[in-house]
Amino acid sequence: MQAAPLRATPAASPALPLPTVTGALRAVEAVLMRGGQRTARRNAWTSVLEDRRRAKDRHEAEYVLEAAATQRPHAT
Repeated sequence: MQAAPLRATPAASPALPLPTVTGALRAVEAVLMRGGQRTARRNAWTSVLEDRRRAKDRHEAEYVLEAAATQRPHAT
């Protein structure tokens, strides 16, 4: 099987669209936004972990304060 011969006339072969500035900017934006999304997700997860840590600390402090408030002084 042989390939069809190439012709030099523009009408014979479909022309590929020329890259445009808009297309190039969209491609760059797509690449940059992917990294931005990754960073945003990482920052969001870090915030979730920090919120959980603070909630645990608050719970422990509440427990200690409640225990101290209900404890009766020892008789001497």
